[in-house]
Amino acid sequence: MSQDSENGLTVVVVEDNPLTCEFLVSCINAHPQLTVAASFVTLASARQWFSKHQSDLLLVDLGLPDGSGLTLMREVHARWPQCDMLVVSMFGDEVNVVASIEAGAVGYVHKDDEAADIAETLLAVKRGASPISPMIARHLLLRMRPATPEPEPAAVSLSPREQEVLQHIARGLAYAEIARLQGVTVHTVQTHIKKLYGKLAVHSRSEAVFQANRLGLLNETLKR
Repeated sequence: MSQDSENGLTVVVVEDNPLTCEFLVSCINAHPQLTVAASFVTLASARQWFSKHQSDLLLVDLGLPDGSGLTLMREVHARWPQCDMLVVSMFGDEVNVVASIEAGAVGYVHKDDEAADIAETLLAVKRGASPISPMIARHLLLRMRPATPEPEPAAVSLSPREQEVLQHIARGLAYAEIARLQGVTVHTVQTHIKKLYGKLAVHSRSEAVFQANRLGLLNETLKR
């Protein structure tokens, strides 16, 4: 969907989860200085829009159903260099972070940063800031240190149900939505997640996704 703005800054949102996309759009439109010019859930539709239109800001996810948000960022950066781009993603590993910065992103926010005000973050970007989630900043700092051999990660064995839950949280789904998809209660989902966290030795969604990605436990479609 799309709309034009006569005043303030325009934002394009690209997020494949419809509920998350709707939430981001509502947060942005609620700010008097921002207006969502268009929102998309696929790479193809966003690429088509940007082939003819421009915006002040682009808020983009990396893992889209038909490709990577990196592709869109490279094209937008080349065609509309005045458009500031902010990544919002579940993936906080250094490969994706560095690739996003190389593609033209000026900020990288993790989806688990619930306290972040996305509207204010976008405005900060236009004021010259480069917001980066604390967890992601730590990865970048570690990248700057002298390389040291990393120990091989210990093998982790997940049950089919735990593996399914892992894929869902990697896509950013809420507990209630996971419960609905699996036909179980939210309490059961929370129990699976607690066991999953224990096996991965983590304490949050973002740590679970990062560690699972490091161990090769995520489907290839989630790594694009």
